Amino acid sequence: MIAALYRGLTTLAAPLVRALLAARARRGKEDQARLGERMGLASRTRPPGPLIWLHAASVGEAQSILALLGPLADARMDAHFLVTTGTRAAARMLDDRLAALVPGGRAFHQYVPVDRAPWVRAFLDHWRPDLALWVESELWPNLVLDTQARGLPMILLNGRMSPRSFRHWRWARGCARTLLGGFALCFAQSAAEGERLRILGAKRVLTPGNLKYAADALPFDPAAEAALSGAIGTRPVWLAASTHAGEEKIAAAAHGALAARWPDLLTVIVPRHPARGMAIVRELAALGHAAIARRGTGELPGAKSGIYVADTMGELGLFYRLCPIVFVGGSLVPHGGQNLLEPARLGRAILHGPHMHNFTEIVGELSGAAEEIADGAALAPALARLLGDNALRAQRGKAAQTAAEAGRFVIERIMAELHPFLQALPGK
Repeated sequence: MIAALYRGLTTLAAPLVRALLAARARRGKEDQARLGERMGLASRTRPPGPLIWLHAASVGEAQSILALLGPLADARMDAHFLVTTGTRAAARMLDDRLAALVPGGRAFHQYVPVDRAPWVRAFLDHWRPDLALWVESELWPNLVLDTQARGLPMILLNGRMSPRSFRHWRWARGCARTLLGGFALCFAQSAAEGERLRILGAKRVLTPGNLKYAADALPFDPAAEAALSGAIGTRPVWLAASTHAGEEKIAAAAHGALAARWPDLLTVIVPRHPARGMAIVRELAALGHAAIARRGTGELPGAKSGIYVADTMGELGLFYRLCPIVFVGGSLVPHGGQNLLEPARLGRAILHGPHMHNFTEIVGELSGAAEEIADGAALAPALARLLGDNALRAQRGKAAQTAAEAGRFVIERIMAELHPFLQALPGK
């Protein structure tokens, strides 16, 4: 009933959806040159032979599957890989990395169509995938139902079902059962999330581990690292990573509190959404922070720069390598946190706030390695302890790296379960 109503409403909403896409494109949130892909119009031809489709919502989910692409490509040398996402940030990241991971043009990106049945059907008619691998919790009803209707084997990778999402889905339990029941296999991130998926209707659920543990360290540009390292020199430096609105002024306040003891301290702020860079500089300047450099304008931090706003795309791996102390954002505001494993892989001493409900399992795995602070007022004292104690900083970083590396076995477990599906693809 709910699924049928949804399908009807989204089919009738074409004029509204087109207008929304156009508005998003004007604001830079959609790729104007490839807007047709969001309406099911492919921008390239389907390659011959088996086609494996991997779908991820955005950057975080897409990064989770990168470690799996190489083993998949090795297992089926005759297959091509269509990777779909819904965001420009993920598209840019994948454009840089797919060719390196799977040479020969066998892996490529397209935007996923907006969830209108006619656009979904056009997408599926063109690509005719032989196997669909979905990541985490991106369950758009039309996309799922039309894929099911074609008898296409579907597998959920790194399935996530938070307590909040679970409560919402229970109100539409019949719809959830229809959607999840179409997956031949669901890999859950944890036992608790696996149980929620079973209750909602998933037929076969396995918990091999969290795919995020298997991801490689974020990439970086060595030339950019050399330039920034030269600019920073021997100054003490820390990073506020993937910050959300409200967290930048907390980071700047912590910088002000620490500057008396460490007058040459450099605070690096990498906002989750780089487009906010100029607004962040203005906000901090209005609060009295004058010595601010901005990477988005090409600046390097000068000797008098106290705060460096790094509002560029795809450089988080660079700043994780430059900064031994990292506060992970989205956690002092009720967003749900960001991925702690990214700085952990590089041996960083990690701080985060209390709002980490999107990464509960990872927080548990990093217990003792990453420190939770209660609120913004606790940030400066926590930073002072790490800035003033080299041994503590090194111990925390080593513990974080050890914990992050412990879960890399997950790829082998997943590939063992995927083997029958890969063997069943046409062409063998």
